[in-house]
Amino acid sequence: MANIKSAKKRILVAEKNHEKNVAVKSTVKTAVKKVDNAIAAGDKALAQANLHAAEVELKKASSKGVMPKTTTSRKVSRLAKAVNAME
Repeated sequence: MANIKSAKKRILVAEKNHEKNVAVKSTVKTAVKKVDNAIAAGDKALAQANLHAAEVELKKASSKGVMPKTTTSRKVSRLAKAVNAME
C-alpha cells in the first residue's frame, strides 16, 4: 500500500476511473450484442435501429477515451457491413 498522500489519491482516482470505464465498455458490449441478435433473427429494421444506437455508444466510448478511435471505427464498419448484407 502507498504511504505518500498523492499516491493514495492516485489509487482512489484510478479505481474510480476503472469503474467508469467498465460501465462504458459494458454498455457498448450490450449495444453490439443487440445488433448481432437482430442480425441473427433476420430483422433488418431492428438491426438498423440497433446499429444506430450501437454507433452512438461506440462513439461516446471513443470520445471519453475508453476505446481507441480505430477500434470504434472498425467495430462500426463491421456491424454496418453485416447489417447491409442482410436481405
